Amino acid sequence: MTAEDEVPDLCGRGRALVRDVLARIGDKWSVVVICQLGDTTKRFNELRRLCEPITQRMLSTTLQALERDGLVTRTVYDTKPLRVDYALTPRGLTLLDVVLDLARWAERNAAQIEADRAGFDAR
Repeated sequence: MTAEDEVPDLCGRGRALVRDVLARIGDKWSVVVICQLGDTTKRFNELRRLCEPITQRMLSTTLQALERDGLVTRTVYDTKPLRVDYALTPRGLTLLDVVLDLARWAERNAAQIEADRAGFDAR
């Protein structure tokens, strides 16, 4: 199958799961959380500080969604006070590579995108 044949198959109307996964990682906070977790474990409040200005509720919701999709693990330690750590799963780490590639692409193209937007808006 060529790339030309693959595009309609991957992006077609019948690909609900693909669209759902892309919506998950394309939401406002998931990519930020994935980048901040990187390849290390972080506690909730540490992650919240790194993801400012995310709210506590939104971080919790985002982490639960990423955990549900198998991208993040949540480990609870029975200590006083309770300790909860978050980390990317092996699948989440493969997504981190994709996200970082996308971030590098955006950085390389940011100036031209801004110029194109200004040109478009000036019409």
